[in-house]
Amino acid sequence: MAPTLTRGSNHVRFVGPEQNMRLTTDAPIDHVLDGRMINLEGEMTFILGPDETLSDSPEQIGTTFRTKTTRYWQRWTQRLAIPFEWQEAVIRAAITLKLCSYEATGGVIAAITTSLPEAPDSGRNWDYRYCWVRDAFFTVRALNSLAATRTLEHYFQWLMNAVADAEGGHIQPVLGLGLETALTERISPSLQGFRGMGPVRIGNQAHEHFQHDTYGNIILGAAPAFFDHRLPMNTGRTAYEQLEPLGEQAWELHDQPDAGIWELRSRARIHTSSSLMCWAACDRLAKIARHLKLDDRAALWAERAKVIRDKILDNAWSEERGAFVESFGGSTLDASVLLMGEVGFLPPKDPRFIATVERLSEVLGRGPFMLRYEEADDFGVPEVGFNVCAFWRIDALARIGREEEARKLFEELLEARNHLGLMSEDTAFATGEGWGNFPQTYSMVGIINGAMRLSRRWEAEL
Repeated sequence: MAPTLTRGSNHVRFVGPEQNMRLTTDAPIDHVLDGRMINLEGEMTFILGPDETLSDSPEQIGTTFRTKTTRYWQRWTQRLAIPFEWQEAVIRAAITLKLCSYEATGGVIAAITTSLPEAPDSGRNWDYRYCWVRDAFFTVRALNSLAATRTLEHYFQWLMNAVADAEGGHIQPVLGLGLETALTERISPSLQGFRGMGPVRIGNQAHEHFQHDTYGNIILGAAPAFFDHRLPMNTGRTAYEQLEPLGEQAWELHDQPDAGIWELRSRARIHTSSSLMCWAACDRLAKIARHLKLDDRAALWAERAKVIRDKILDNAWSEERGAFVESFGGSTLDASVLLMGEVGFLPPKDPRFIATVERLSEVLGRGPFMLRYEEADDFGVPEVGFNVCAFWRIDALARIGREEEARKLFEELLEARNHLGLMSEDTAFATGEGWGNFPQTYSMVGIINGAMRLSRRWEAEL
């Protein structure tokens, strides 16, 4: 239902059945209501908020808000440990990631939008205004690399609350900011969507999925808190014992089919990336236990990690493709296996990892961009580059010693940002146009990680 409009000398009231809003401005109200274009001879201020009279002029309040906001972010960025190169891009990415975190609970959303299509008229329209433990792990890890530790501290509390709620059982891969579990997906019939490309979805079916990498991502997200002495948190044996049931889940599920990292809706396989993160869960539990001097537990988890590692090496490597493939016994390529380097599964100089990087780049690469996978999914073959996969390739190339190639691709990929330095989820190969939800935390994480990996060192330059 459209609200009823009433006007005053410098404001417009929007009166709805459940909520009233007020727009106060120093622009001519007649022109605002007519929606007409006018010539600007100076700044104009628009303040939209509760239906309340302002205590001062719109100009004065707007100036105060802007000044305080600018000062806050300047002070926050001054504490960041940024790289020598690409400083502006990193600062913009860091601010964006912090804005996607909710301090009250510690939750980190994947994006602030819903249903921006991943490609024109593709139907790949999803609601990303929720907390995926996978995305959030990469977000807090990137911010922590810049010494922005507060987000990690808050996220650790969010994670541990999610763990406590699960009581040792299944943890869904996506939750609400307040740890809500019922994120039932529905379509809004009254909204046409971006450029008329519906549907517009509210909620996300992924909350019903079994994605076994969830357990590894939670433990990976929690692990730094046990080692970082800057964080004033209780991360001793009690916290460790809360995480061990997640390791048990990872151990039980490491070779079982699931929906995978890309949340396929119509098929289940033993996805390599899921098994990889189950390995990471056991590996990190072993390292935490060793740090806490729990030798028996460290030995147990290290042995389980070795079993999973051997299974991945035996079942995910394809002699035919000359690379690690998407699933056990499969034959198709998937960019997510590049995470083997990032989580320390294989040393960068391992011939199998090098061959995988080269093969994926050859098959899935599209200039600086990269496909997620080569096989058709529920909606067909992907038509655009998934930006975080391109950043994974850059990281992998740098790890195997091809830094100049990685730098070139990184510079080209930064051109896919908009004029504000923000990046969407996907990019069209031919036009460079951004698609998908925006700004996407995954993509902004890639900017930070790429710059930190490739930048020349401060001490080498000054």
